[in-house]
Amino acid sequence: MSGLSVVRAGALTTVQDLGRPGHAHLGVGRSGALDGPAHRLANRLTGNPADLATLETTLDGCAVRPDTAVTAAVTGAPCPVRIDGRPVAWGAAVRVPAGSVLDVGRATGGLRSYVAFAGGVAVPPVLGSRSRDLLSGLGPEPLAAGHTLPLGAPRGPSTGADAFPWPAPPVTGLVLPLVLGPRDDWFADDAPRVLARGGFTVSSASNRIGLRTDGPSLTRVEDGELPSEGMVLGAVQVPPDGRPVVFLADHPTTGGYPVIGVVPEAALAAAAQAVPGTPVRFVPVRA
Repeated sequence: MSGLSVVRAGALTTVQDLGRPGHAHLGVGRSGALDGPAHRLANRLTGNPADLATLETTLDGCAVRPDTAVTAAVTGAPCPVRIDGRPVAWGAAVRVPAGSVLDVGRATGGLRSYVAFAGGVAVPPVLGSRSRDLLSGLGPEPLAAGHTLPLGAPRGPSTGADAFPWPAPPVTGLVLPLVLGPRDDWFADDAPRVLARGGFTVSSASNRIGLRTDGPSLTRVEDGELPSEGMVLGAVQVPPDGRPVVFLADHPTTGGYPVIGVVPEAALAAAAQAVPGTPVRFVPVRA
């Protein structure tokens, strides 16, 4: 089986696929690529089915050396891509010769890039997924220099496309639709207006578990304790400091703070690419 050697791991690079849905009753979240469309596109460019595993980098990319020639593609956050120091295309299939170093550089916009290889990253699956879940610890460890990763057999030809249209990362601001409930009645009547006014920014404490915000605090009118209840992807939980947290792929399956609303899954790819300091505004709607 062919494989990759990790030359540079980057700040945080993990193996991700479409996740492991259906295990919340066991306390296991879905996990999976935070920017699902970017993950799917990288696989499409390399001739892979959407469910094969890619590498998800954070901010400063990574560098790997394949032991056999392989087709690769980098999508998600735009970044410089080089093979043995020679610039090659981002957002397109490129051929990496055996023994050459594919270097995925620092993101020039956004936060997370996705690196696909023909055949996918073929680490052993856990509960049906190869994804790393940072909260539960399931799945392969984050990449470290000197690690090796197996690659699967190529499944099909690359798309051969020169380019695909792709939305830019939310550089000037992140606007998130918010379906109110189930605990919006735990907050003051002006909470939807506070959310809609903006004034929030992405906190540097954000991670794969949740997008944390800095900014205004939402006022609670219910002071009681809430029994732990199930949490879904996109749930916006409000901890005691009153600042909303948007749950992302590695979120806990239960929680005891009130959920004021839920961001639909289709809007979360942009959240995955929002760097700390990005302005955030919610658009509350009633279900």
